[in-house]
Amino acid sequence: IAFHLPASTWIKWSGGLMFAGIIFFSGSLYLLALTNIRWLGAITPLGGTALILAWLCLTVAIVKGS
Repeated sequence: IAFHLPASTWIKWSGGLMFAGIIFFSGSLYLLALTNIRWLGAITPLGGTALILAWLCLTVAIVKGS
């Protein structure tokens, strides 16, 4: 999708938030499973929120680009 849209700040934000969301969401769950450090579970919702915001930014970029 990004190849068909002009470069925009919405695409850049979407990519950055997607990267952060994957690191925080998946990374915290992975480390929680391996180390059993309980406070890592509190980071997981931040990653989920970042993923949701990334999809919203991508949606805005698609709507504005068409």
